[in-house]
Amino acid sequence: MPSGAPLYMTIAADVRDRIATEQLAPHTLLPSERELAEVHGVSRMTARLALSLLESEGLVYRNPPRGTFVAEPRVRFHVGSFSEEVARMGRRPAARQLWAVHQPATPVVRAALGLGEGASVHAFHRVRTVDGVPFALETTYMPAELTPGILDEPEQGSLWAALRSRYGIELARSTAVLESIVLDDPTSVQLGVRAGSAGTLLTRRTEDITGRCVEYGYDVYRADRAAFEVTEVLQTPRLSGV
Repeated sequence: MPSGAPLYMTIAADVRDRIATEQLAPHTLLPSERELAEVHGVSRMTARLALSLLESEGLVYRNPPRGTFVAEPRVRFHVGSFSEEVARMGRRPAARQLWAVHQPATPVVRAALGLGEGASVHAFHRVRTVDGVPFALETTYMPAELTPGILDEPEQGSLWAALRSRYGIELARSTAVLESIVLDDPTSVQLGVRAGSAGTLLTRRTEDITGRCVEYGYDVYRADRAAFEVTEVLQTPRLSGV
């Protein structure tokens, strides 16, 4: 840290580095505010600010009255199939279906999927888990005309896998917009976190090889458990000869 940085940021940086280098394993009990204050020669308020900063970053969690512990590292996703992404990391993906219905498409869903007036969709609302831990609430819409019978798919299965194997759809591109949000009470209950916790809203569209949108959805992730990796391929500028 720069020499002029506030003391609480210096303390937080020290703990952050120890977590990053695996000197502190997940669920390790951290020193108390009093102990941190004594070690670093600062006030308890300064130590409290350091722990609060780390908590806001999702690196630690508090468990009163036991203390503050190192959090599990976030699972890093690329934008795509939840099931495929989690399986790629050697973890166990699962889904618990809250509802699955055939319904008229709302104007927003019609516009996203490129559907006409009066079109219907198949809609799914599921809790997505990693190794049994709730990670996200997923709401997905697919054109009903394109996906007859998909409501009968097992709730644990990947919807992308169903599009490929059952309907012969070749998926080509998935795009998403990520926004930081505050979780409301019902969402917090489903995800097993405190109301008012930080979340990430991911609004996504998936297209097939013809450019047709075959899936539209919005997912709410726990910000303390999920991170998203974005890669952009940059073209090397051509140098014109003189």
